[in-house]
Amino acid sequence: MAYDPSWRGLTFHDAVPMGAIDARSYLEACLERIAAREPVVRAFISLNVEGARAAADASAARYAAGRPLSPIDGMPIAIKDLIETADMPTQMGCEAYAGNWPKRDSAMVQALKSAGAIILAKAVTTELGMSEPGPTTNPWNPAHTPGGSSSGSAAAVAAGFCPVAIGTQVAGSIIRPAAYCGNWALKPTQGGIHRGERQGTSQSTAGPHGNCAEDIWAVARAISSRVGGDPGTPGVMGPMAPPPPQRPLRLAVMRTECWPRIDAESQAAFEDFVRGLGVEILWPEDHPLLAALERAVGHAMALGTMITAFENRWAYGALDRTKISERMRRRLDASQVTTAEDYAAALAERAAMRAAHAAVAPLADAILAPACPGPAPVWNPLANDAADNPRPTGDPSCNAGTSALGCPAVTVPVLAVRGLPMGVQVIGQPHQDARVLALAAWVFSARG
Repeated sequence: MAYDPSWRGLTFHDAVPMGAIDARSYLEACLERIAAREPVVRAFISLNVEGARAAADASAARYAAGRPLSPIDGMPIAIKDLIETADMPTQMGCEAYAGNWPKRDSAMVQALKSAGAIILAKAVTTELGMSEPGPTTNPWNPAHTPGGSSSGSAAAVAAGFCPVAIGTQVAGSIIRPAAYCGNWALKPTQGGIHRGERQGTSQSTAGPHGNCAEDIWAVARAISSRVGGDPGTPGVMGPMAPPPPQRPLRLAVMRTECWPRIDAESQAAFEDFVRGLGVEILWPEDHPLLAALERAVGHAMALGTMITAFENRWAYGALDRTKISERMRRRLDASQVTTAEDYAAALAERAAMRAAHAAVAPLADAILAPACPGPAPVWNPLANDAADNPRPTGDPSCNAGTSALGCPAVTVPVLAVRGLPMGVQVIGQPHQDARVLALAAWVFSARG
């Protein structure tokens, strides 16, 4: 079916908390959609139906007594299968971790449970959150990828299996799959949501996918208000209630390093949308500081790949190589050539990128950029194309800059190209997550 940006997906804040439906009935409606569409979408690797029903009944009883635990009490949520859950295995999309079941909840899962959320499923991820795809298809057209590595999280939300799913991002794994699937998503300030056991990479960030700004904000604040952010960081801060839309005085544009590879129709759709917002727009050529930022993040993808490869090789270097993909073997081999001196130089370059981003703060309220390089590409999940197609889940370089900058970014589902979603990302300064979400809500409302 063709995607229309006016489509409204499954939401929660206006259902169970408002008394329109009880938590158990809401869950059962989700399970009906899963039964109908999961054989094609294939968003989940594990499903905890009985545990979810028990949690939904407990939530319904709390609402009946007038004592819900939080605004997300009773919300069914899927967790990306890189994140540990006590009730389901954590196999990370990798044969080397088949049957891995630590029997403990990650910090964010603990927080969600304490807020009354229902941990419904583990969502498919690419192998170890990298390039080798899982079986998930795009809910709008199964011939196309849902993106990666949060493929199952994005697809589950778009298919209406749950109102929110947790993803993670190192380069583009929250923002891009949300854009490909027509979701909202928040990649918070680096460390804004406590990653629990996943502290090994300096650009890894956890964040929610959803079908509205209200739900993703409620989840982000429910987590950070209970367990904070990563050690040494304050977490996502701001009001517990979703911030209302905020009209900007001026917005800037960052085309990103991916721009030359974006097809002409998608470029035009993005630029026409930006020009139609009715506020002052600064393009990179309009101010030297914006041009400097564009240059600074011009090879963020390669830089982030080097940094992450060096950080990951200690964690994954001892994996059984007969139980990982050819793509993963190549990545591990490539990581061995990076020296500690190379890594130090890359960190210095990343710090310079962040300084260039800080310098543009007085120029505009936020930055707009394409969230993906056009609509999701065609991909056959059964294809053995490791040699010919290094990025079967799509090009993440639209998002690599914001990952390197460590700043908040929000996917806003406002465009359709060739019948598929194409998102726009709204980018803010670090620790301004609430403000960037308010600006993103206004951008969505102004989409015409």
